[in-house]
Amino acid sequence: MGTESGTHTREVERLAELIRGAETVVALTGAGISVPSGIPDFRSPGTGLWETVDPMEVAHIEVFRREPKRFWDYYRPRFGMLSDKQPNSAHAVLAELEARGLLAGVITQNIDRLHRKAGSRRVIEVHGTIETSSCVDCGASFPVDSVEGLFDGEGVARCPGCGGPVKPDVVLFGELLPERAINEAYALATAADVLLCVGSSLEVHPVAGLPAITQSAGGKVAIVTKGPTPYDHEADVRLDGDVVEDLEALLAAIG
Repeated sequence: MGTESGTHTREVERLAELIRGAETVVALTGAGISVPSGIPDFRSPGTGLWETVDPMEVAHIEVFRREPKRFWDYYRPRFGMLSDKQPNSAHAVLAELEARGLLAGVITQNIDRLHRKAGSRRVIEVHGTIETSSCVDCGASFPVDSVEGLFDGEGVARCPGCGGPVKPDVVLFGELLPERAINEAYALATAADVLLCVGSSLEVHPVAGLPAITQSAGGKVAIVTKGPTPYDHEADVRLDGDVVEDLEALLAAIG
């Protein structure tokens, strides 16, 4: 146990050293950073969101177009669950690193707004956000807190202006990622001396390809997440403990 603890401490110190010595550090975050805030991830055995439901049957753009009620039957309670969640210390550490000028920005696969709530300023939400929803017919935009008031008697959120169906501004299966966001993510990954991957399995493309972009440009990759990733053997630093504890230890080591 002591050896494991010593190895872990050395990895934290090595990561702190990399960050202190880097000109550009970029964070890439996935569902695992929000689990301590009470938001389940997608694939963890027993708790993952896709454990009991096929995402292609509820979270695909064609389901929304064909059966908006079925889509909202699944998404409506999830919206309610997400809206009151608060950032945890892992989010706070990344915001603090940015405030200190040690982090250029956060690329996130998460739609939960927690990075922004924690105070991060440059957040690239490559899978969209629950912050707003839009009418697919006229384009009218609605803040998250007003969506609940848009549901009709059938349980479909509809635009009060034109009556069209309203969809959350998140990327569903079958949709392309927002071009501006993914282009900014690629640019940041290319410029990064260190890409700090937190709470992501690094399996969902095209975001999963960002570490390879950083490495190809001569940067280093650090991974802080539970469970295996395709980059474990190539990472310059690999931490697999609790993300909150690991990032708090990192901030303490940076000093």
